[in-house]
Order: sequence, then C-alpha cells, then structure tokens
Amino acid sequence: MAQPMTGTGRVTVLPLLHTWPDRYGILAYTTLGAFGQTAVIGYLPLPAIPDMPLMDIATRHHPRKVYGSAGGPGYAEACWLLCTGWSGRVIRKPGSLELHHAHWALEPDSTTHLYKTTYGHDRLHTGRLTLTNPELMTQAGDLLPTRSC
Repeated sequence: MAQPMTGTGRVTVLPLLHTWPDRYGILAYTTLGAFGQTAVIGYLPLPAIPDMPLMDIATRHHPRKVYGSAGGPGYAEACWLLCTGWSGRVIRKPGSLELHHAHWALEPDSTTHLYKTTYGHDRLHTGRLTLTNPELMTQAGDLLPTRSC
C-alpha cells in the first residue's frame, strides 16, 4: 500500500454519477506542486455509499476512444479522471463546492505518470480522500442527490 498523502489548498468537490442511472458518490479534485503539476483526485468515504474504484469507473467510460492507448496502461483512464476534475473546477456546476484552503488526506489507490502534460498535470494520484475538517465532510456529503442512496 502506498504512503498516505496530505495537503492543504484549493479543493473542488462535486457529485459523480458513477453507475447509471442513480448511483452517485462525491469526487474531490486538488493539486500539488508549485504549479499544480500533480493532480489528486479522490472519492470521499461517506456512510451508506460504497467505495468508488475511480480507475474502474473511468474504464467503463471507454476513455481510449478519446485519449488513445499510446500512453500505456492507465493513461486514458487517468486522462478521463483529470478531465472530470479539471472541468468541474473550470466550469463550476450547481451542487458543487469550491474550498479555497482545505486540509485533506489521501489514501492512494494508484499513481499514474503521464507521458505528456494533460490538463496541466504530469502525474495523477487517486484514492480515498478525506477532508480533515468534519464540517467540510458534512457539507460535501450534503451534495449527494437524495436518490443516490
């Protein structure tokens, strides 16, 4: 198992429909590095919501049709996740949170080194992300649509 990671900074939190038609989880996107070159995308562990295997969810969206297979195993899936997190930040949707100075901790499931810069990132860490402020975790949990449980 990889070492846990922690950080403080801007975190975008949004609901993610991961199994059609009504299974949602909460996704968090943040960055590390002086220029945000490392992306961190995690699912928030919430009661009554199963863990979300992010790379598997990405695979179900057939990302190789868009990103190809030149980057090696996991590259297309990482790009799909980066697009999801990055676009959730750039085009803020109703029902999302933008936290400007949040403390977080990640239990990494995977790390993908990208063969070229994608959405401004050279690397992606995925896994279970927790906002260390319990009040922010509650706010994030409130983003779940009521039909998701």
